[in-house]
Amino acid sequence: MSAPRWNPDLPGTYARVAQPYAEQFFDELNRKPFDRALLDRFAARVAGRGRVCDVGCGPGHVGGYLAARGVDVFGLDLSAAMVALARELNPTLGFEQGDLRALSLRDGSLIGVVAFYSLIHLERPAAEPALAELARVLHPGGLVLLAFHGGEGVVHADDWFGRGVSIDATLFQPDEMAAYLERAGFVVDEVTTRPPYEFEYPTTRVYAAAVKR
Repeated sequence: MSAPRWNPDLPGTYARVAQPYAEQFFDELNRKPFDRALLDRFAARVAGRGRVCDVGCGPGHVGGYLAARGVDVFGLDLSAAMVALARELNPTLGFEQGDLRALSLRDGSLIGVVAFYSLIHLERPAAEPALAELARVLHPGGLVLLAFHGGEGVVHADDWFGRGVSIDATLFQPDEMAAYLERAGFVVDEVTTRPPYEFEYPTTRVYAAAVKR
């Protein structure tokens, strides 16, 4: 028997869990002071300088947080169902369906990209090319802020949110992601970690901030 393909229907998976996912995560930043502080710093650096994309936006909570701080932000997600839900929850923001590995954006058209827990759904070899695609759409000096689960290997759920769907996620080491960013055309500003909050999945949380060369 051949091994099952990695996340063979990620849009369909998120369509089936969109509602419970939003219920769990839409207000999560209220309980995450560490994340808010990083997003505040990011917002201060990009506000008024151009457009920002929240890549893998889910229900749009990160984009909404940035918009409230003066950032010209729009969201992008692979799942049409999640895009529809994000529009409902954030009626003043724009959301589009798209793939972070092949963005329908012009070279250098953005000043910032934020990607919270979106790269984790790629197989490890696909991470660096995806970062290169993010670099392509950023203006020189543009910023990227990533959040991901730290560790080695992958984690798998067979019945995610009790909806009968399975999903895979890649864990990345901080130094590993920093190397991918450098090779993709970025200069790394900072990589920080924190232990999980008690209400989170029990992995180290890692954040990487970088500037396009």
